[in-house]
Amino acid sequence: MSESHQQPALARCPGCEEPPASGDLFCGACGYDLSAVPARPDDRPTLAITVPPAAPHAPAPASAVPPVAPYAPDAPMPPAPAVQWPAASGTDSSDVPVPVHRATDLPGMDSGGKPLPATPAAHHDERPTAPPVRHDDRAVVAEPATAAPPDAPDASDDFALAAPDPRTAEPTPTPAAGTKVCVACRSGRVDPDGYCENCGHAQPRERDHMEQELGSVAAVSDRGLRHHRNEDSFAVSSTALPDGSPAVVAIVCDGVSSASRPDEASAAAAVAANEALLESLPRGTHPQQAMHEAIVAASEAVNALAQDPPGSAEHEAHRHQNAPACTLVGAIMAGGLLVVGWVGDSRVYWVPDDRTGPPARLTEDDSWAAQMVAAGLMNEAEAYADERAHAITGWLGADSYELEPHTASFKPDRPGLVVVCTDGLWNYAESAEEMAAAVPPEAHRSPLHGAQVLVGHALDGGGHDNVTVALLPFAVEPQGAGSACTTV
Repeated sequence: MSESHQQPALARCPGCEEPPASGDLFCGACGYDLSAVPARPDDRPTLAITVPPAAPHAPAPASAVPPVAPYAPDAPMPPAPAVQWPAASGTDSSDVPVPVHRATDLPGMDSGGKPLPATPAAHHDERPTAPPVRHDDRAVVAEPATAAPPDAPDASDDFALAAPDPRTAEPTPTPAAGTKVCVACRSGRVDPDGYCENCGHAQPRERDHMEQELGSVAAVSDRGLRHHRNEDSFAVSSTALPDGSPAVVAIVCDGVSSASRPDEASAAAAVAANEALLESLPRGTHPQQAMHEAIVAASEAVNALAQDPPGSAEHEAHRHQNAPACTLVGAIMAGGLLVVGWVGDSRVYWVPDDRTGPPARLTEDDSWAAQMVAAGLMNEAEAYADERAHAITGWLGADSYELEPHTASFKPDRPGLVVVCTDGLWNYAESAEEMAAAVPPEAHRSPLHGAQVLVGHALDGGGHDNVTVALLPFAVEPQGAGSACTTV
């Protein structure tokens, strides 16, 4: 956390009306220069995403048929031009996900306007003392900075040089039309390196908020309200199988903040996994096998970031102890199958279009709490109340000790929405029922809008972490009269 000079406490930022933290020099939400406190500009640098109230949903009957079933075809692949994948097990390295647990310690309001309980104690950002547990700082709330001399440089890598005081800086001419203007002083021109030539303020980066829509799949990623950069990344794509039918892919990665260069790790993993799937699926590779291979390719890409630079005289023993690292979760829709794969604590949820049906969580966290519950050493309430609950036990990186990709195949018997997200979202909608309540009813028709609403839900809840979500509407071919969709 960077240090900043003490400034008079402000109730709200003049630029975006967000309450700044004590001692902030710049607004953490929009970057406004709080030291000068100039007159409020007519336009705002950031538009807040609002969340419409969620419609009430009828509770799922106890006898409701589960929306998905493990897929394990046992028929051999006949020679035919159409895609006929070989047999694949329901899971390859993990059993059916453990029962979900509810969020009982999160701040803010949910999408229905109901208050959420208080914030838990902050988790420490520390390296593991022994494998295979790794601590991350995703839920840590920023603490007020201590006072520093006026000429002390900022410790953050975002501000290598102390910005000049805009109250004493010489006025600069108003930039020409079309020139990028500083979000802090509203008058200086932004240089190619992303700094204001007038006040020296670093400008918001393009990666702070990203959106992409590709046909029926869409994803949104946001820096959140507390982190100084976005360490999440995603990739969405589509391709064609050998028989011409479509395959849709969504990959979401979350950089481990306690590691070095987590933003580079998540970006490398998302790109590598996506490229591997786009290369293997058109060849007719079974989607579950393709997902496994994609996770391995993503792991190799992240591992490469920890290699010694060319010309290094000798290997530095500490390099792998703080190697770049990230988690990964992905989903493939192809040939009537839904295939999910993951390493870490990012998740996939299933939300049926008919909200009277039960939603489900399709992944199991690689976390300390999940291991304690699975081993029968603690119940869920005890495990998730522990300060070690969110320590991850699986990740991609050179110091992950042993890579264990998880994959599972499902064949949904009804249409629904696949939610692929980082913990920056599910921390505010932890159980499958809470996630379904946060998803707007029209999300299957407009996945980009649905993803925007879900990101807004996390920001309204506190936005303590980077937030990334991809939505994939899953369509099921209509059955003939009197027929039913059965598990293969």
